[in-house]
Amino acid sequence: MFQFLTKLDYLLRETLLGLRRGGWMNWAAVSTVTVLLFLFGMSLQASWKLEGLLNQFGSPVEVSVYLDPGAPVEKVIPLVAQLPHVTDVQAISKEQAWAALVKEMGLSDIEAATEQLEGNPLVDELRVKAQASQHVPAIAQQLTQIPGVDEVQYMDEVIQRMQQLNQGLSWVSLTVISLLTLTAVAVITTTIRLIVMARRREIEIMQLVGATTSWIYLPFILQGMTFGVLGAMIAWVLISSVQTFLANLLTTGPDFMQYIAGGAQPNPIQILLLPLLLFSLGGSVGLMGSLFAVRRFASR
Repeated sequence: MFQFLTKLDYLLRETLLGLRRGGWMNWAAVSTVTVLLFLFGMSLQASWKLEGLLNQFGSPVEVSVYLDPGAPVEKVIPLVAQLPHVTDVQAISKEQAWAALVKEMGLSDIEAATEQLEGNPLVDELRVKAQASQHVPAIAQQLTQIPGVDEVQYMDEVIQRMQQLNQGLSWVSLTVISLLTLTAVAVITTTIRLIVMARRREIEIMQLVGATTSWIYLPFILQGMTFGVLGAMIAWVLISSVQTFLANLLTTGPDFMQYIAGGAQPNPIQILLLPLLLFSLGGSVGLMGSLFAVRRFASR
Protein backbone atom coordinates (compact mmCIF):
# COMPACT_ATOMS: atom_id res chain seq x y z
CA MET A 1 0.00 0.00 0.00
CA PHE A 2 2.82 2.37 0.90
CA GLN A 3 4.56 1.58 -2.40
CA PHE A 4 1.38 2.34 -4.33
CA LEU A 5 0.96 5.70 -2.57
CA THR A 6 4.59 6.54 -3.28
CA LYS A 7 4.15 5.85 -6.99
CA LEU A 8 0.91 7.82 -7.06
CA ASP A 9 2.59 10.76 -5.33
CA TYR A 10 5.37 10.66 -7.91
CA LEU A 11 2.96 10.62 -10.83
CA LEU A 12 0.98 13.55 -9.46
CA ARG A 13 4.10 15.62 -8.75
CA GLU A 14 5.53 14.91 -12.20
CA THR A 15 2.19 15.75 -13.85
CA LEU A 16 1.97 19.09 -12.01
CA LEU A 17 5.59 19.84 -12.86
CA GLY A 18 4.88 19.23 -16.52
CA LEU A 19 1.83 21.48 -16.40
CA ARG A 20 3.94 24.26 -14.93
CA ARG A 21 6.45 23.86 -17.75
CA GLY A 22 3.66 24.16 -20.33
CA GLY A 23 2.94 27.81 -19.58
CA TRP A 24 0.50 29.48 -21.94
CA MET A 25 0.41 26.40 -24.14
CA ASN A 26 -1.65 24.75 -21.42
CA TRP A 27 -4.33 27.39 -21.85
CA ALA A 28 -4.23 26.96 -25.63
CA ALA A 29 -4.84 23.22 -25.25
CA VAL A 30 -7.60 23.60 -22.63
CA SER A 31 -9.36 26.39 -24.54
CA THR A 32 -9.33 24.38 -27.77
CA VAL A 33 -10.87 21.39 -26.01
CA THR A 34 -13.39 23.71 -24.32
CA VAL A 35 -14.56 25.14 -27.65
CA LEU A 36 -14.81 21.64 -29.11
CA LEU A 37 -16.86 20.27 -26.23
CA PHE A 38 -19.02 23.39 -25.95
CA LEU A 39 -20.05 23.12 -29.60
CA PHE A 40 -20.53 19.37 -29.22
CA GLY A 41 -22.72 19.83 -26.13
CA MET A 42 -24.77 22.65 -27.63
CA SER A 43 -25.40 20.75 -30.86
CA LEU A 44 -26.40 17.69 -28.85
CA GLN A 45 -28.74 19.79 -26.72
CA ALA A 46 -30.26 21.39 -29.82
CA SER A 47 -30.85 17.96 -31.35
CA TRP A 48 -32.51 16.71 -28.16
CA LYS A 49 -34.73 19.80 -27.96
CA LEU A 50 -35.83 19.44 -31.58
CA GLU A 51 -36.66 15.79 -30.96
CA GLY A 52 -38.65 16.81 -27.89
CA LEU A 53 -40.62 19.34 -29.92
CA LEU A 54 -41.26 16.78 -32.65
CA ASN A 55 -42.54 14.31 -30.07
CA GLN A 56 -44.74 17.02 -28.59
CA PHE A 57 -46.23 17.89 -31.98
CA GLY A 58 -46.83 14.26 -32.84
CA SER A 59 -45.22 11.17 -34.25
CA PRO A 60 -44.27 11.27 -37.96
CA VAL A 61 -45.78 7.78 -38.47
CA GLU A 62 -49.00 8.35 -36.54
CA VAL A 63 -52.35 9.52 -37.92
CA SER A 64 -55.19 10.80 -35.75
CA VAL A 65 -58.64 9.77 -37.01
CA TYR A 66 -61.72 11.49 -35.54
CA LEU A 67 -65.00 9.64 -36.02
CA ASP A 68 -68.49 10.96 -36.62
CA PRO A 69 -70.65 11.27 -33.49
CA GLY A 70 -72.30 7.92 -32.91
CA ALA A 71 -70.10 6.04 -35.40
CA PRO A 72 -69.50 2.43 -34.24
CA VAL A 73 -65.82 2.18 -33.28
CA GLU A 74 -65.83 -1.62 -33.34
CA LYS A 75 -66.85 -1.58 -37.02
CA VAL A 76 -64.40 1.10 -38.10
CA ILE A 77 -61.29 -0.47 -36.51
CA PRO A 78 -61.25 -3.62 -38.75
CA LEU A 79 -61.60 -1.46 -41.87
CA VAL A 80 -58.67 0.71 -40.77
CA ALA A 81 -56.49 -2.25 -39.71
CA GLN A 82 -56.72 -3.92 -43.11
CA LEU A 83 -55.31 -0.90 -44.97
CA PRO A 84 -51.85 -1.42 -46.52
CA HIS A 85 -48.82 -0.33 -44.40
CA VAL A 86 -50.91 0.05 -41.21
CA THR A 87 -49.14 -1.59 -38.25
CA ASP A 88 -51.34 -0.66 -35.28
CA VAL A 89 -54.72 0.91 -34.47
CA GLN A 90 -55.44 2.29 -31.01
CA ALA A 91 -58.93 3.43 -30.01
CA ILE A 92 -59.38 6.37 -27.61
CA SER A 93 -62.92 6.88 -26.45
CA LYS A 94 -64.34 10.34 -26.07
CA GLU A 95 -64.62 9.74 -22.32
CA GLN A 96 -60.89 9.01 -22.06
CA ALA A 97 -60.03 12.01 -24.22
CA TRP A 98 -62.31 14.28 -22.18
CA ALA A 99 -60.79 13.12 -18.87
CA ALA A 100 -57.27 13.76 -20.21
CA LEU A 101 -58.26 17.19 -21.52
CA VAL A 102 -59.86 18.22 -18.22
CA LYS A 103 -56.73 17.09 -16.37
CA GLU A 104 -54.49 19.15 -18.69
CA MET A 105 -56.70 22.18 -18.10
CA GLY A 106 -56.14 21.81 -14.36
CA LEU A 107 -59.78 21.12 -13.49
CA SER A 108 -60.57 18.62 -10.75
CA ASP A 109 -64.34 18.26 -11.18
CA ILE A 110 -65.01 16.44 -14.45
CA GLU A 111 -68.77 16.21 -13.89
CA ALA A 112 -69.11 19.97 -13.32
CA ALA A 113 -67.14 20.74 -16.48
CA THR A 114 -69.27 18.27 -18.44
CA GLU A 115 -72.52 19.79 -17.15
CA GLN A 116 -71.32 23.30 -17.91
CA LEU A 117 -70.74 22.36 -21.56
CA GLU A 118 -73.97 20.33 -21.68
CA GLY A 119 -72.16 17.05 -22.28
CA ASN A 120 -68.86 15.74 -23.59
CA PRO A 121 -67.95 17.85 -26.67
CA LEU A 122 -65.34 15.39 -27.97
CA VAL A 123 -65.65 12.40 -30.31
CA ASP A 124 -64.07 8.98 -30.44
CA GLU A 125 -60.55 8.89 -31.87
CA LEU A 126 -58.36 6.29 -33.54
CA ARG A 127 -54.57 6.56 -33.59
CA VAL A 128 -53.20 4.74 -36.60
CA LYS A 129 -49.50 3.90 -36.94
CA ALA A 130 -47.86 3.40 -40.32
CA GLN A 131 -44.77 1.37 -41.20
CA ALA A 132 -42.89 4.51 -42.27
CA SER A 133 -43.53 8.22 -42.59
CA GLN A 134 -43.64 8.09 -46.41
CA HIS A 135 -46.78 5.91 -46.23
CA VAL A 136 -48.69 8.40 -44.06
CA PRO A 137 -50.17 10.63 -46.83
CA ALA A 138 -51.56 7.61 -48.74
CA ILE A 139 -53.00 6.10 -45.56
CA ALA A 140 -54.60 9.42 -44.62
CA GLN A 141 -56.21 9.66 -48.05
CA GLN A 142 -57.64 6.14 -47.72
CA LEU A 143 -58.90 6.84 -44.20
CA THR A 144 -61.06 9.72 -45.42
CA GLN A 145 -62.96 7.22 -47.63
CA ILE A 146 -63.97 4.96 -44.74
CA PRO A 147 -67.58 5.39 -43.52
CA GLY A 148 -67.79 6.96 -40.09
CA VAL A 149 -64.55 8.94 -40.38
CA ASP A 150 -65.07 12.66 -39.94
CA GLU A 151 -61.53 14.10 -39.96
CA VAL A 152 -57.96 12.88 -40.43
CA GLN A 153 -54.92 14.71 -39.07
CA TYR A 154 -51.23 13.90 -39.31
CA MET A 155 -47.87 15.61 -39.15
CA ASP A 156 -47.83 18.48 -41.61
CA GLU A 157 -45.07 19.99 -43.72
CA VAL A 158 -43.81 22.25 -40.92
CA ILE A 159 -42.87 19.26 -38.78
CA GLN A 160 -41.23 17.58 -41.76
CA ARG A 161 -39.14 20.71 -42.25
CA MET A 162 -38.13 20.52 -38.59
CA GLN A 163 -37.01 16.94 -39.12
CA GLN A 164 -34.94 17.97 -42.10
CA LEU A 165 -33.48 20.82 -40.05
CA ASN A 166 -32.56 18.40 -37.29
CA GLN A 167 -30.83 16.07 -39.76
CA GLY A 168 -28.98 18.94 -41.40
CA LEU A 169 -27.89 20.26 -38.01
CA SER A 170 -26.56 16.83 -37.11
CA TRP A 171 -24.43 16.59 -40.26
CA VAL A 172 -23.06 20.12 -39.91
CA SER A 173 -22.28 19.53 -36.24
CA LEU A 174 -20.54 16.24 -37.05
CA THR A 175 -18.34 17.96 -39.64
CA VAL A 176 -17.41 20.90 -37.40
CA ILE A 177 -16.80 18.68 -34.37
CA SER A 178 -14.60 16.33 -36.41
CA LEU A 179 -12.44 19.24 -37.58
CA LEU A 180 -12.22 20.69 -34.08
CA THR A 181 -11.32 17.27 -32.68
CA LEU A 182 -8.37 17.06 -35.06
CA THR A 183 -7.37 20.61 -34.08
CA ALA A 184 -7.59 19.85 -30.37
CA VAL A 185 -5.54 16.67 -30.75
CA ALA A 186 -2.91 18.61 -32.72
CA VAL A 187 -2.69 21.38 -30.11
CA ILE A 188 -2.40 18.90 -27.23
CA THR A 189 0.23 16.93 -29.15
CA THR A 190 2.28 20.08 -29.73
CA THR A 191 1.95 21.15 -26.09
CA ILE A 192 3.06 17.78 -24.73
CA ARG A 193 5.98 17.64 -27.17
CA LEU A 194 7.21 21.03 -26.01
CA ILE A 195 6.99 19.90 -22.39
CA VAL A 196 8.89 16.69 -23.19
CA MET A 197 11.62 18.65 -25.01
CA ALA A 198 11.93 21.04 -22.05
CA ARG A 199 12.52 18.07 -19.76
CA ARG A 200 14.70 16.08 -22.14
CA ARG A 201 17.72 16.11 -19.82
CA GLU A 202 15.68 14.79 -16.90
CA ILE A 203 14.28 12.03 -19.13
CA GLU A 204 17.79 11.04 -20.23
CA ILE A 205 18.88 10.75 -16.60
CA MET A 206 15.85 8.58 -15.78
CA GLN A 207 16.68 6.33 -18.74
CA LEU A 208 20.27 5.98 -17.53
CA VAL A 209 19.17 4.89 -14.05
CA GLY A 210 16.92 2.19 -15.56
CA ALA A 211 13.42 3.74 -15.55
CA THR A 212 11.03 2.08 -17.99
CA THR A 213 9.63 3.96 -20.97
CA SER A 214 6.05 3.65 -19.76
CA TRP A 215 6.98 4.99 -16.32
CA ILE A 216 8.82 7.96 -17.83
CA TYR A 217 6.07 9.03 -20.20
CA LEU A 218 2.99 8.20 -18.09
CA PRO A 219 2.96 11.70 -16.45
CA PHE A 220 2.84 13.29 -19.91
CA ILE A 221 -0.16 11.13 -20.81
CA LEU A 222 -1.86 12.23 -17.60
CA GLN A 223 -1.17 15.84 -18.55
CA GLY A 224 -2.99 15.40 -21.85
CA MET A 225 -5.96 13.80 -20.09
CA THR A 226 -5.95 16.70 -17.62
CA PHE A 227 -6.33 19.12 -20.52
CA GLY A 228 -9.35 17.18 -21.73
CA VAL A 229 -10.99 16.95 -18.29
CA LEU A 230 -10.48 20.66 -17.58
CA GLY A 231 -11.91 21.56 -21.00
CA ALA A 232 -14.93 19.32 -20.34
CA MET A 233 -15.50 20.93 -16.94
CA ILE A 234 -15.44 24.46 -18.35
CA ALA A 235 -17.65 23.46 -21.29
CA TRP A 236 -20.18 21.86 -18.94
CA VAL A 237 -20.40 25.04 -16.86
CA LEU A 238 -20.87 27.18 -19.98
CA ILE A 239 -23.53 24.87 -21.43
CA SER A 240 -25.43 24.77 -18.12
CA SER A 241 -25.34 28.57 -17.91
CA VAL A 242 -26.62 29.00 -21.47
CA GLN A 243 -29.32 26.40 -20.90
CA THR A 244 -30.51 28.10 -17.71
CA PHE A 245 -30.57 31.51 -19.42
CA LEU A 246 -32.60 30.21 -22.38
CA ALA A 247 -35.01 28.35 -20.10
CA ASN A 248 -35.68 31.51 -18.07
CA LEU A 249 -36.10 33.51 -21.26
CA LEU A 250 -38.64 31.09 -22.71
CA THR A 251 -40.67 30.63 -19.53
CA THR A 252 -41.14 34.39 -19.12
CA GLY A 253 -42.10 34.92 -22.77
CA PRO A 254 -45.42 34.59 -24.62
CA ASP A 255 -47.58 31.47 -24.44
CA PHE A 256 -46.15 29.88 -27.59
CA MET A 257 -42.61 30.28 -26.19
CA GLN A 258 -43.70 28.62 -22.95
CA TYR A 259 -45.18 25.80 -25.01
CA ILE A 260 -41.84 25.37 -26.78
CA ALA A 261 -40.01 25.47 -23.46
CA GLY A 262 -42.25 22.70 -22.13
CA GLY A 263 -41.49 20.44 -25.07
CA ALA A 264 -37.77 21.24 -25.03
CA GLN A 265 -37.14 20.20 -21.43
CA PRO A 266 -34.42 17.51 -21.19
CA ASN A 267 -35.31 14.26 -19.49
CA PRO A 268 -33.30 12.90 -16.51
CA ILE A 269 -31.35 10.52 -18.73
CA GLN A 270 -30.21 13.37 -20.97
CA ILE A 271 -29.22 15.46 -17.94
CA LEU A 272 -26.92 12.69 -16.72
CA LEU A 273 -25.73 11.70 -20.18
CA LEU A 274 -24.46 15.14 -21.21
CA PRO A 275 -21.64 15.52 -18.61
CA LEU A 276 -20.73 11.86 -19.07
CA LEU A 277 -20.28 12.37 -22.82
CA LEU A 278 -18.37 15.62 -22.33
CA PHE A 279 -15.88 14.15 -19.89
CA SER A 280 -15.51 10.98 -21.94
CA LEU A 281 -14.84 12.89 -25.17
CA GLY A 282 -12.53 15.34 -23.41
CA GLY A 283 -10.51 12.58 -21.78
CA SER A 284 -10.30 10.67 -25.07
CA VAL A 285 -9.08 13.72 -27.00
CA GLY A 286 -6.47 14.44 -24.34
CA LEU A 287 -5.35 10.82 -24.31
CA MET A 288 -4.97 10.68 -28.10
CA GLY A 289 -3.02 13.95 -28.20
CA SER A 290 -0.60 12.87 -25.48
CA LEU A 291 -0.11 9.41 -27.00
CA PHE A 292 0.76 10.94 -30.37
CA ALA A 293 3.25 13.25 -28.62
CA VAL A 294 5.12 10.67 -26.54
CA ARG A 295 5.07 8.02 -29.26
CA ARG A 296 7.65 9.91 -31.26
CA PHE A 297 10.04 10.26 -28.33
CA ALA A 298 9.43 6.80 -26.87
CA SER A 299 10.32 5.13 -30.18
CA ARG A 300 13.81 6.59 -30.16
